[in-house]
Amino acid sequence: MPAWTPAGHGIAITVRVTPRGGRNAFAAGTADYFAARLAAAPVDGAANAGLIALVAKIFAVPKRAVTLIAGDTARLKRLRIAGDATVLAKIAASLYAIAP
Repeated sequence: MPAWTPAGHGIAITVRVTPRGGRNAFAAGTADYFAARLAAAPVDGAANAGLIALVAKIFAVPKRAVTLIAGDTARLKRLRIAGDATVLAKIAASLYAIAP
């Protein structure tokens, strides 16, 4: 499965999370997922909340547009980002420095 796919009115992305990574960072990972480092610990949903805030910032959407759809307690998470799928796909592709 690719790191991002069209999903209704937006895209779905797969992210591999490293909690307690020292700082927040989001980048291309492999062809199957993005990579995210989070300063937050995986306690009481803090890492998931940090991931949602980071993804919202990277894709220039409000936090309410980002939904965790799978992987609540796993390192590999699936998120849905609501918005213009074409614009969101271009942002995702730019992280890999390739055309969508």
